[in-house]
Amino acid sequence: MNASLFGWFQIIRLGLIQACLGAVVVVTTSTLNRIMVVELALPALLPGFLVAWHYAVQMVRPRMGFGADKGQRSTPWMMGGMLVLGLGGVMAAWATVWMAEEPFYGALMAWFSFSLIGLGVSACGTSLLTLMAKRVPEERRAPAATTVWLMMIVGFAVTAGVVGKLIDPYSPQILLQVSAGLSGVTALITALCLWGLEKPMDAAVEQLTSDSLAKARLQKQNFKEAFKEVWSEPAARTFTVFVFMSMLAYSAQDLILEPFAGAVHGFTPGQTTQLSGWHHMGVLVGMLAVAGAGSRWVAGRLGSVQSWMVGGCLFSALATFGLVSSALSAEWPLKANVVFLGVANGAFSIAAIATMMRLAGEGGAGREGTRMGLWGAAQAAAFGLGGLLGTAASDLAHALLGEQRTAYAAVFGMQALMFAVSAAVAVRLRAGPTQRQSLRFDGPVLLKGGSSS
Repeated sequence: MNASLFGWFQIIRLGLIQACLGAVVVVTTSTLNRIMVVELALPALLPGFLVAWHYAVQMVRPRMGFGADKGQRSTPWMMGGMLVLGLGGVMAAWATVWMAEEPFYGALMAWFSFSLIGLGVSACGTSLLTLMAKRVPEERRAPAATTVWLMMIVGFAVTAGVVGKLIDPYSPQILLQVSAGLSGVTALITALCLWGLEKPMDAAVEQLTSDSLAKARLQKQNFKEAFKEVWSEPAARTFTVFVFMSMLAYSAQDLILEPFAGAVHGFTPGQTTQLSGWHHMGVLVGMLAVAGAGSRWVAGRLGSVQSWMVGGCLFSALATFGLVSSALSAEWPLKANVVFLGVANGAFSIAAIATMMRLAGEGGAGREGTRMGLWGAAQAAAFGLGGLLGTAASDLAHALLGEQRTAYAAVFGMQALMFAVSAAVAVRLRAGPTQRQSLRFDGPVLLKGGSSS
């Protein structure tokens, strides 16, 4: 294997960085949320707005990816993004404490802090995926994506448990100390993981970008020109639509599943939390299944990554339609349905990440970061809108239909349709690697072979 391509040691290091990123985010979006609403008795709309705003800020992801492309290195953007994220986390904790005495100025500072959080996540997360797309071999992408995302989930869980113990009983001083300590530790771990990671590419890896005229043209492009070029690629546009639709359906279901179980099936708060745990367990199983199917030992005998992506969306649609039946019939096996939904969700999401890494380089080298940024922005927009859409659709259905079971059935039916549309869009993407021509400069246009929808 080429020395500049990543083995498992390098992939684990990227997973640790992703875990650090998730650790800071989970405290700002979960712990601070609870403190604002419970300890400070502030309207729940405030943390809801702040979380939605940090997703809105991530519309800058394409620009961040373009910056990594321009500099031809991801490491400075990853390290810089983690530092900005850590600063935003500390400032968000400080703003939360300030709200107890000056709600307006504290909220204003929180808005600025969550802007930094969105910028930090955009810079670090986009560049991390770009580096994976460039350096992880084709046969290792699905297992690598699963590994990195599982490490992020572990980061969520460990951080939530440790921080929960450290800040109990709550005091402003303890919150500030824990937040500052977490930002410092995550920055240190990120620096250690990045040390010597992004070594110069070997000649064989750089072959596609060896043409000096092609390099010069890419370097002279501004962001607007680069974005237009990426958006003109049919595969990039199609995958953007897929990411938005599938993540919108995924996130829309997230905020209404537990209220549905409580309102319609009479689950207690503890039981609905357990139900959410069963869903996450299913997601883990789905992720591991795709990792196994994409490994070199199986070698595609269980289907291509694209097949898992399409199938995951179709089965997500089927499972969500099962929730429609669960809303209309108390006898429906809700727990089994939710586990099935989790498996399908995990399968399509990891398959989508592996496909993302493949497509990032297929349109031509030198714009992997811009493509990753485009798809990351689509995902952020979907997550920002998904919670709002799911809860708003639920409230609207209740107001129009006047009955809980029918209202929830209507909302789940809409989400099942979104998953089905996502599967139809995914079918349009090619299953195999592109047979690319060599990059060449022919007049004013850089020709790239193999684009299709």
